[in-house]
Amino acid sequence: MATTTIARPAATTAPAAATPPAIAFRGIAKGYGGRTVLDGLDLSVAEGDFLVLYGPPAAGKTVLMRILMGLEQPAAGQVFLRGRDVTAVPAAARNIGYIPQSFALYPHYSVEENIAYPLKLAKVPRAEVGPIVRRAAEMLAITPLLNKRPEQLSGGQKQRVAIARGIAKRTGLYVFDDPLAGLDFKLREQLVDDLRTLQRETGATFVYTTSDPLEALTLADTVGVLDGGRVVEDGPPERLYRDPANARTLALLGFPRANLIEGTLTRRGDDLVCEAGPFAFAVAPAPGAAPNTGQVLVGLRPEDVALGDADSAAGPGWLAARARVLLREDLGGEEIVYLDCAGTPLTTVVRHAGHDEADTAGPAIGAAATVAARPTDLLVFAPGDGRRIGRGAASRATA
Repeated sequence: MATTTIARPAATTAPAAATPPAIAFRGIAKGYGGRTVLDGLDLSVAEGDFLVLYGPPAAGKTVLMRILMGLEQPAAGQVFLRGRDVTAVPAAARNIGYIPQSFALYPHYSVEENIAYPLKLAKVPRAEVGPIVRRAAEMLAITPLLNKRPEQLSGGQKQRVAIARGIAKRTGLYVFDDPLAGLDFKLREQLVDDLRTLQRETGATFVYTTSDPLEALTLADTVGVLDGGRVVEDGPPERLYRDPANARTLALLGFPRANLIEGTLTRRGDDLVCEAGPFAFAVAPAPGAAPNTGQVLVGLRPEDVALGDADSAAGPGWLAARARVLLREDLGGEEIVYLDCAGTPLTTVVRHAGHDEADTAGPAIGAAATVAARPTDLLVFAPGDGRRIGRGAASRATA
């Protein structure tokens, strides 16, 4: 997708609103050595929201968080906290709890002293520090570790201590910069559950960055997809996953990656018809869209591709095509199957229905197969800016 530069606003005050967002980025730009990292980025985070900023590695997530914290200055644009322009406000005066990717624990301090350290810097009265530390430790289930040193802790325990230290500030606003990166799957899974519970318990605003699409979909109230220096799309994870407005959202958010097929949009009388790889189907334009005929991109989630043997028949109104199995990756409860449909690569997910061999069997590698999809699962995007211009029309497959 071509990167589109967003015009940077000249406004010097926060946008008018009855209740200002907890965080607002307006026209944020930043680059290094001639390389643009953030390009006119706009994003708002509602009070009490759990926003996950998701994007591929080197998309600029950490840079944006450092600008939010006041550790770096943007080349252009403004940062607002609860309606106040803090672009030029020093980091120490922004009062944000920060949990970085690295544990950054002081090795000569105990766990209790590590959690208490930012409170002492903030000159919290000594009588209040102990109860705050103990409460943070309880919330992260690390009370038995308070007297230990970092060298005595596992990786997961160290990350819990780092999170406890961050939330001990009780600011109501916390930034988590990919804090689970580097931990093994089991620890990540447990800490994801703990963070979701923690956010609900505190009611605070959480901003969390990750390059893991499953982490983003599991944690977030709102997902912001960062790509090409800007937020391509933001909204509830369910909508972004099932009903994305942009091809980059479809391509980036989810595992395995969505199928994107080059196609051609033509007009036949009053109807729009798309031909993409093995599929030909009528298109219903998106609300407010006036699609141009010509080249398009067609997106289809792997789990929306049905797979059967060469003699399988598709359901009524489905689109069907012949394919050949190239590769199968067994993940236990499901497997990813890679296919070739007359030169068009397709990926599908096959869920295992049971434990018997018959329940997990499918076309072997190299075997002929049939793939099928509902027209309404096919999303049509403009090839330039990636905006969605339509989707397949129900029960109107075109021969």
